[in-house]
Amino acid sequence: MSKAEQTQQVRAGQGFIAALDQSGGSTPKALRLYGIEEDAYASDEEMFDLVHDMRTRIAQAPAFTGDKVLGAILFEMTMDREMGGKPSAQYLWQERGVVPFLKVDKGLADEADGVQLMKPIPDLENLLGRANDAGIFGTKMRSVINAAAPAGIAAVVDQQFEIGNIILDHGLVPIIEPEVTISISDKAEAETILRDEIAKHLDTLPEGREVMLKLTLPETANHYKPLVDHPRVLRVVALSGGYSREEANDRLSSNTGMIASFSRALTEGLSAQQSDAAFNDTIAASIDSIHRASVSG
Repeated sequence: MSKAEQTQQVRAGQGFIAALDQSGGSTPKALRLYGIEEDAYASDEEMFDLVHDMRTRIAQAPAFTGDKVLGAILFEMTMDREMGGKPSAQYLWQERGVVPFLKVDKGLADEADGVQLMKPIPDLENLLGRANDAGIFGTKMRSVINAAAPAGIAAVVDQQFEIGNIILDHGLVPIIEPEVTISISDKAEAETILRDEIAKHLDTLPEGREVMLKLTLPETANHYKPLVDHPRVLRVVALSGGYSREEANDRLSSNTGMIASFSRALTEGLSAQQSDAAFNDTIAASIDSIHRASVSG
């Protein structure tokens, strides 16, 4: 795998990042939306088999290629499995031209100071070594902001960059994801605090170190443009955060330089009961619409 080629695709490619990284906590909902109820599986192993089948079906769809899907974020168990007879990360890059990323966080801690920090990641060093061996390009880790609380938001960003620097030390590119909950009344204020905290940390990164940012679509268009333009930022991607695909695409279209990294909005309308033709047509239409929004800003 060519890291230089992958870096150029992520930096300048005209497309978006697919988020295929539902974890144990979010997998039942993802499967339910896909038409598979909880009584269809009797164990976590069966549940993860079903969601891997869903992810593989998406990755093998004719429209799921690097022409419009620049990269894909994988769950650890997906990295450890195969697609199309190859390890998942190798399949994505070699067969589909899609740059592989890995979700590395272990979920969220209880809320404090208006935010949820990440739980400790005790096996991070080992996981990053395995990711490198598997051909992973970068990582993703998520925190949540539930209020415009300066101390809490500062703690979220501090933790993200602390772990991000460990990831950079291992030669991987971290996607820093401090999600702002879309339903909070002070969302715009929280976004201003967040933007300024991120900028402080970016200014301390030495030359040659770059991170990616995954941010909730903001209330004010181009609110994050200073981060998009920052020399230490490889790319800024947007999470859909509960917005419908239509609204997420509409908001994204107004933000210059941001591209999508949608999960639920990407898989909206897909069903396990669809024929391959119907499934492929649905995911192709979804990819087309998210791609248009990603390149129109």
